[in-house]
Amino acid sequence: MSVQVLQQLQLLTPLVSFDPIPIEHLNRCLLAWGHKMGPLRRPFAHLDRAYGLFHDGRIVGVVSTSPLVRETAAGMGREECCELSRLCCARPDLCRVVLRLWREFVFPTLGKPWAISYQHAVAHSGNLYRFDGWVRLGTSRSGTDARSGRRGRRKVIWGWSADPTTRKAAP
Repeated sequence: MSVQVLQQLQLLTPLVSFDPIPIEHLNRCLLAWGHKMGPLRRPFAHLDRAYGLFHDGRIVGVVSTSPLVRETAAGMGREECCELSRLCCARPDLCRVVLRLWREFVFPTLGKPWAISYQHAVAHSGNLYRFDGWVRLGTSRSGTDARSGRRGRRKVIWGWSADPTTRKAAP
């Protein structure tokens, strides 16, 4: 292909893109699409990163990465893993797409051997993670919410490592 043709292609607006977005955009989408955990408001907010899936210039999916809130999760510390802290889309069938894009293009840039994500044990089946090759690392229960007084939720902890041998060795 000639340089001129390549330059012309670059002028076209992409049909689909996956790009960094401000946390404020992530939070607006989480609220608009009814994410059960609501906006991302973490103690280390300056370290949170968010990405959006765009179709024809409109945002249709979001995902965020955060440091662990507690010192450890599933036996790993903050230096060993990060958390996929939110995943939400305008249409549920796009969640698998956004998860895969995050795993393939964002996770490798984070410098961590593991990513974890929590699945609400009652509201979700875990198939999203299982079908993407994540491994079940354990279960947990969150404490009582200090703001609302609601009881904590049962959660399944899923993990992703780019190394298949490491994933297979996980408990």
